[in-house]
Amino acid sequence: MDYFPVFFNLKGQECLVVGAGDIAARKIELLFRAGAKITVIARDIGATVASMQTSHSLTLQQTSFAPGDLRQFRLIVSATDDTETNLLVAKTAEEQGVPVNVVDNPGLSSFIFPAIVDRSPIVIAVSSGGSAPVLARLLRAKIESVIPPAYGRLAGLAEKFRDKVKQRIKIAPQRRIFWENVFQGTITEQVFFGNEQNAEKLIKLALDDYDGSANTGEVYLIGAGPGAADLLTFRALRLLQQADVVVYDRLVSTEIIDLARRDAEKIYAGKQRQNHTLPQISINHLLADLAKAGKRVARLKGGDPFIFGRGGEEIETLMAQGIHFQVVPGITAASGCASYAGIPLTHRDHAQSCVFVTGHLKNDCVNLNWTQLALPNQTVVIYMGLIGLEQICQSLIAHGSPSELPIALIQQGTTDNQKVITGTLATLPALVAKQAIKAPTIIIIGTVVSLHDKLSWFGECR
Repeated sequence: MDYFPVFFNLKGQECLVVGAGDIAARKIELLFRAGAKITVIARDIGATVASMQTSHSLTLQQTSFAPGDLRQFRLIVSATDDTETNLLVAKTAEEQGVPVNVVDNPGLSSFIFPAIVDRSPIVIAVSSGGSAPVLARLLRAKIESVIPPAYGRLAGLAEKFRDKVKQRIKIAPQRRIFWENVFQGTITEQVFFGNEQNAEKLIKLALDDYDGSANTGEVYLIGAGPGAADLLTFRALRLLQQADVVVYDRLVSTEIIDLARRDAEKIYAGKQRQNHTLPQISINHLLADLAKAGKRVARLKGGDPFIFGRGGEEIETLMAQGIHFQVVPGITAASGCASYAGIPLTHRDHAQSCVFVTGHLKNDCVNLNWTQLALPNQTVVIYMGLIGLEQICQSLIAHGSPSELPIALIQQGTTDNQKVITGTLATLPALVAKQAIKAPTIIIIGTVVSLHDKLSWFGECR
């Protein structure tokens, strides 16, 4: 990130604004709302700033800025149209170690003003690092449309009960769960309806009824989809962001993992061919042990957890030990990658059925029902078949598939690294061998692949 986002406490702090035009007036208004004591230095005092002198308790100095004016200011804003003055303010502030913003000049600024959504005490800042302030304002407008002012009242209510909750619930993770239940349930709805007295009564009842001995551990078995973070379901995102621990696979993208809480523990449990970080049985017991310790565990699995994801094995262990869990389906790689490659898995002119199989090598051999897979008028999707690609093509030809049958290999589908290689059973292995292919990949076989050139869209949309 180009700028580290922080929030200054300016209540009662001395701040300086150099300039007194309309732009300076807007900055003065923001500083005033933050409780700052504001001094304004300018040769010409604009009408707007002059009218703010009494209402905003401004100290006005109608003079040119000089380095000696800096005194002990907590923060400085230079909002003039004079380049030399702006340079002098920035240089002096840097020498004295005082944060400075030169309006519309990020190169001279040590901090910048974001677009602000004010739902005090909730404050949301949106910044483009000075590169696209209009875009930042448009994003602020979108956020304002989904964050009603009632969230400020809700935060005020939480502040009122913060110490009482802390005294009643001593363990921090349990307090977090308590507040999450408050913010996602009936109490919040009462605040939104304007019934804050009733909301207070409900919080008191929840505290009185709280049983600290209850085991709140739970496992969320979440399908993370084929790669793109914005293909997660709403439920997947909600549960991921409330999890205390995230146990994730090799196929789960960094962008998705970054959506978890920053303070959540991250545990890598990925598997590669002949290189398993944790054996499956260890993963099963890890999930159970974490839940029994009172943790909410997000188990992230690439694609869908019930399609070659061994999700069934994991919840069998959880059920056997009486641990509560939820399963959140994800977009399986076959569907996601095919869609982004412009290859429909079924089509009335090409395929009336679709078969999913895994192409894992066992003893250097791909053991599949080749007779069934070689049948016409179907689409065959092979997961994890990159290493055995040549053997897959040869076996299908040997069992009756035409050597000219279309086939595609998709690398890292739905992501910016997506690559689609098409050919036939006879030609694709050689085509793939010429390219540096990176897992994960998926293979699609059938005449539907011939539609790729016509229906391909993802590359054109990027």
